[in-house]
Amino acid sequence: MTAFEPQSIRSYSQEDVQQILHLAIARQADDRDTEFSYEHILEIAAELEISPESLKLAERDWEVQQGQAQHRKDFDAYRKRRFQKRLVKYTIFNGFLILVDLINGGGISWSMYILLFCGLPVGFDVWNTFQTKGEEYEMAFQKWSRKHQIKKTISTVLNRWFKALQT
Repeated sequence: MTAFEPQSIRSYSQEDVQQILHLAIARQADDRDTEFSYEHILEIAAELEISPESLKLAERDWEVQQGQAQHRKDFDAYRKRRFQKRLVKYTIFNGFLILVDLINGGGISWSMYILLFCGLPVGFDVWNTFQTKGEEYEMAFQKWSRKHQIKKTISTVLNRWFKALQT
């Protein structure tokens, strides 16, 4: 589009409209540093001829996406905590071996080999912990998610059972 085209000739795809409006809303929010109320969102939707039902469905989809994103953040935090525990164990174990080597021989000799040999799994663990894309990550996430869901279900059932026993 050139600067000389009249505004009535302009046309945009749905994706272009979404991107333009997204940028405009983000810019307006940055300028005002405010949040939008649900009523304001309803007004915007009405002006864009979006039905309240479509808006509610979109809001539900957004909430599901936010929940999934939070679930992934929880998984990533879990992986980082697990890695930190393993790193501490590795450091303590190898620190002890280096200390024994220093006391016995006056220098570091044989403990360096153990340090390097044990460091290989730690290196792989670093890769697996901080790699957040790919098939392996998805499989690990699904496995963790199922395990997390099972724990949650068992906890809910046990809580209901205990409440029933108390009454």
